[in-house]
Amino acid sequence: MTTAIALLRAVNVGGRTLKMADLVRLALDLGLERPRTLLQSGNLVFETDEAPDGDLERRLEAEAAVRFGFEVDFLVRSAAAWRDVIANSPFPEAARDDPSHLVVMPLRTTPAEGAIEVLRASIAGREDAALSGRELYLVYPDAIGRSKLTIQLIERRLATRGTARNWNTAIRLAAMAA
Repeated sequence: MTTAIALLRAVNVGGRTLKMADLVRLALDLGLERPRTLLQSGNLVFETDEAPDGDLERRLEAEAAVRFGFEVDFLVRSAAAWRDVIANSPFPEAARDDPSHLVVMPLRTTPAEGAIEVLRASIAGREDAALSGRELYLVYPDAIGRSKLTIQLIERRLATRGTARNWNTAIRLAAMAA
């Protein structure tokens, strides 16, 4: 069995309401074991015999669309891969000193060569960004809510979709999956 983490994109915002108990029920019905959630923003930890890859993501997305009546992206990472996400942060000072302003954004696909430079050229404030495979790390020293570096801008510049979690949540997910 592999422990995995599924991060849902854009749930419980903009009228796309999803109760975490319903997410747990979906996971159980799909044969995933020991599903548990963190917060109300679509963080699911579970055990599975399946590879934590695109096939599992598509299966979760298809069932969620049927059950909940809207499409939602699932980004799945193994617990081991998530530990690497934490260990390989290119912003260790922000992780240590200001974790509420550090964000990790798992991406659906690896951005094209040069995409991070395109994104960095779009940054108007003091934010910083670094890419490692399918994970984007973002530092928002002046707060996320006021930043012009939005998820929509990031997705356009990188030509892929993703979902962001602040560093504190990322750490809590790693602990849940341990």
